[in-house]
Amino acid sequence: MSDTEGSHTKVSQSSRENASESSLEDDVLVREAMGGSEHSYEKLVSKYQRALHFHIRKMVKNHEQIEDLVQETFVKAFENLNRYNTDYAFSTWLYRIATNHTIDYLRKKKLQTLSIDEPVKTKSGEMEMQLPDETARTDRDIIRKQRQRMVREAIKGLPKKYRKVIQLRHMEEKSYQEISEVLDKPLGTVKAHIFRAREMLYKELKDKRDRF
Repeated sequence: MSDTEGSHTKVSQSSRENASESSLEDDVLVREAMGGSEHSYEKLVSKYQRALHFHIRKMVKNHEQIEDLVQETFVKAFENLNRYNTDYAFSTWLYRIATNHTIDYLRKKKLQTLSIDEPVKTKSGEMEMQLPDETARTDRDIIRKQRQRMVREAIKGLPKKYRKVIQLRHMEEKSYQEISEVLDKPLGTVKAHIFRAREMLYKELKDKRDRF
């Protein structure tokens, strides 16, 4: 993701004069989305959703998780549009967000699956058991519970239609198709509601997440 500070709503003609028609169209949509245009917002999602799916699939194989990562990428992108530098193509910026977010996901997943009691080899070639730090574990458990409580409270504050899909997806761990069947709603509607719910949760929690 670009670390450039401030808003870049004007396109630099010198650096973008060779931009493709598609990229210039993105510039217009980005400006309109920043101005609050829901239609432009949806057009960008529609334009890049499938491409991001295939991009992330190179790193993650689970279809359901890919869907989640794609949606989370869009949430991050649209929450940080004011940091997008239009000297560069929107697609390049978006793919960078997707790559970094997916790498973060894989790193966290790896840490979660590593056993703290896993045998390790010593210099002498013998196997020893690592002793877990119980104090650190207790602190992590407390922080995890605080985060979970904070998220649950934020979910309770969502409008009913968004609260229900998030509960089914993240608390009951149902697939998109299962949620569609439970709620008797089209699959596309379910995905859209989950996307909106995550966006609302991101806004609600972004100022609180640094506390833990």
